[in-house]
Amino acid sequence: MALPAYFEDFLDAYKPYKGSSWCYEDGCIYRGLELLGDATKDPRWFAHLHRLADRQIGPDGTLLGYDPMEYNIDHILSGRVLFALHRESGDERYLLAADRLFAQLQTHPRISAGNYWHKQRYPHQVWLDGLYMGLPFQIEYGQVRGKPGLIADALQQFATALALTTAPDGLYVHGYDDARAQAWADPITGKSAAVWARALGWLAMALTDALALLPKDEGTSVLSSGLAALLEAVMLRQTPDGLWMQVFDADNLAGNYEESSASAMFAYALLRAARLDLASGSEPQRFAAAGKRALQALIDKRIRLGEDQKLHFGGIVHVAGLGGYEDRYRDGSPAYYLTEPVVEDDAKGTGPLMMAYAESILAGIFLT
Repeated sequence: MALPAYFEDFLDAYKPYKGSSWCYEDGCIYRGLELLGDATKDPRWFAHLHRLADRQIGPDGTLLGYDPMEYNIDHILSGRVLFALHRESGDERYLLAADRLFAQLQTHPRISAGNYWHKQRYPHQVWLDGLYMGLPFQIEYGQVRGKPGLIADALQQFATALALTTAPDGLYVHGYDDARAQAWADPITGKSAAVWARALGWLAMALTDALALLPKDEGTSVLSSGLAALLEAVMLRQTPDGLWMQVFDADNLAGNYEESSASAMFAYALLRAARLDLASGSEPQRFAAAGKRALQALIDKRIRLGEDQKLHFGGIVHVAGLGGYEDRYRDGSPAYYLTEPVVEDDAKGTGPLMMAYAESILAGIFLT
């Protein structure tokens, strides 16, 4: 089995994604290590987690390089691991750090319907990415700190975001502009034009993780039925190779390709939803089979031995977004998503691959 060996090669070479500053990319690895540790009971994964995360968290809960006034929802994601670190160690600094992140959410700007802006520099906008970055943290924080109103607010934000970004065939577009000010936004609906695979992957993981935290009751029924519909639509688009296309619903678009990070995210969501029976009215065994097929395909087709005699994971789009970034404008068209670089060993792909592998272990799935 190549994956544990690949994860060790990756971790041996891994450096903090943004010069040690608290960021969501590191958070993808932290979450993967947390789930690997929980699934395998192998102490090496939590040892790696402490090695990487502890240097960013001060005794009083300060977070290295973190500026709450950026109002960047991405910064919240790494906070997911703080609860696990506190459970494992009993060290209060982790909850103090979670308090600092929650303080940002208390004043984070919102659109008129109540959803958090994606970032201060992307005003009035909701991106699917941000649902994963902020809302599962808010739910778990509400549970740990005894604030049930935060859970209700998160559930409402999910429901509103799904309504605002809905696309045909059970899919969702990447973003929504409440101000209709962006060139990428439809002037009537505010929606962006394309269905980007990794945006759907963030959404699938967000819904899955939120439902995994919550008891099954009337309050989660909208999320559960939404997850079921989304995963059914995802399975319909799985390629013969077992993966998913970068521009999700544009099979005939010239230059479109099977993208690894989204495929890992879908594998994780399918396996976790199946194991915990999270998707209302679904057949868990079908989800499990599709998730296993995707994870096996990633192992077979995207893990390679490099000239350095280390294993590498390829086919990961480096980044994609909407609107102004550095010296260019990302117009959100299907063709735009094919212009971004494709890289190896990016945290946004490796973290979800860790998560999917952890789920396969918990489900007792054998991979070759």
